[in-house]
Amino acid sequence: MRTSTIKITELNAENWYACCELEVAEAQKPYMEPNAVSIAQSKFETTLKPFAIYDEENVVGFLMYNSVPEELDAYWIYRIMVDQRYQGKGIGKAASRLMMEEMANTLNAEKIVVGYHPENQEAHRLYASLGFVDKGDRFGKEMAVVKNL
Repeated sequence: MRTSTIKITELNAENWYACCELEVAEAQKPYMEPNAVSIAQSKFETTLKPFAIYDEENVVGFLMYNSVPEELDAYWIYRIMVDQRYQGKGIGKAASRLMMEEMANTLNAEKIVVGYHPENQEAHRLYASLGFVDKGDRFGKEMAVVKNL
């Protein structure tokens, strides 16, 4: 697993369409909106910050977080996805760490929350490995896990 080549870059005119073309594995599709929907959402909810995930020069994933605190008095991660061709290589974990560094540095975030469907085992493993803790918070069909920085 090599993650030193992973970087995140704000969504821009050069990488937005490549993000729209990325897809998660078939089993994950019920749990996640297409990236195009998230990108459109960020244009109307201007506090959302979308990023492309790169492995070297290739766009391999997408992530987005909110730049203002929300429920649980925390900053929320809205999306983390890695294209099905690149999953299982540590890219999601590396990109998530970079995103949390970005949030800590630019927002002075001390608490980060991410919500996901309880049946999404891949998301559960990722967030647990990053130190997110389930404190019993639920929002609709999603569970919310918390990480204090």
